[in-house]
Amino acid sequence: MKYVTTTLAALVLTAATVFAAGEGWGTDAKAAQAQAKKDGKFVLLDFTGSDWCPPCVQLHKNVLDTADFKEFAKKSLVLVELDFPRKKAQAEALKKANQTLSEKYKIEGFPTLIVLNGDGRELWRQVGYGGDSAKAVVGQIEKAISKK
Repeated sequence: MKYVTTTLAALVLTAATVFAAGEGWGTDAKAAQAQAKKDGKFVLLDFTGSDWCPPCVQLHKNVLDTADFKEFAKKSLVLVELDFPRKKAQAEALKKANQTLSEKYKIEGFPTLIVLNGDGRELWRQVGYGGDSAKAVVGQIEKAISKK
């Protein structure tokens, strides 16, 4: 019984971590990479400052939270939110993992979107948000992934 309880607790914690970022968004880049490779999809990394970065908030509102983007993402992407909040509480392990990825991908500004193929090779990057529509961003990503 103790094993079942421990295993169940671990599964709940894992699910909470993977989907803590919101609908369809995970926080574990390694798990996302494995899922993308398995499903023949691409990984979208969203480096954001969700509670302090106005362009990040606008990117989510105008692009990432729209029906057009969600429809495209459901078919083609595994989504990973790498958040760097200033006021929201965040687990230390998640902070450390996000910082490590920020250094790996040489993040110099927020928001930064990066699309990776199933092998982890970078195919597309956008730094900042200048007001593009969801359709425009989806078009840019589609163009990048079509070249693989």
